Amino acid sequence: MEISMKNITILDDDVELCELLSVFLKGEGFTINVFNHPDTFFAEGFENEIDLLILDVMLPGMNGFEILKKIRAKSGVPVIMLTARGEDVDRIIGLELGADDYLAKPFNPRELAARIRAIARRAGRSALQQPDRELLLVGDVKLNPASRRVFVQDEEIHLTSVEFKLLEVLMRAAGSVVRRQDLATQVLERTLAYEDRSLDVHVSNLRRKLGNTTNDGDRIQTVRGNGYLFAMIDDGSAEK
Repeated sequence: MEISMKNITILDDDVELCELLSVFLKGEGFTINVFNHPDTFFAEGFENEIDLLILDVMLPGMNGFEILKKIRAKSGVPVIMLTARGEDVDRIIGLELGADDYLAKPFNPRELAARIRAIARRAGRSALQQPDRELLLVGDVKLNPASRRVFVQDEEIHLTSVEFKLLEVLMRAAGSVVRRQDLATQVLERTLAYEDRSLDVHVSNLRRKLGNTTNDGDRIQTVRGNGYLFAMIDDGSAEK
């Protein structure tokens, strides 16, 4: 079962690409709104109901990174960024700023539709969990899959959909190593190419938001050549 994610907004100044994506995604059952300039997007589109935003990096007047910063200041709406092929720095910056995923141009529209549905499935699976029975508590970190809320030492932190799913997978396997490719399959719903560092950037963002360490050590530990481990750390805050 997937959570409803029908209203897709595209912000890209490439009119021809927007027309192509609109036709294809409408044929896949999505409702599409298109903006070719950041000014019109913020004037007309941003306050409307958006389930997911497809955001180009190169835009007139304001680049995609600046737009993503403004969005993340007030909204956790899922964002897929479109980057130029070969611009690895753009991809990493976008993920660090809170993008859920990215695609390098040119791309197959079917791949974009697959990424959208993967994000919807992640949100849908979490929404189906029972709050009390499924509450996860490891050390001072508490995660509620049903309400999609996370607390560290009783202070709520706000995560993107990818970060939330990543934390949930790691906490469910707390004390055990989760391989990078297994994490990618469960969280991003794809395998990682050799040069794809997107999962590592998401882990870095999650560490920063959780607080990298406690008095007992790292919360999320890197097991070199293998994957990541959420440590079974008890600093006493779970008793509060």
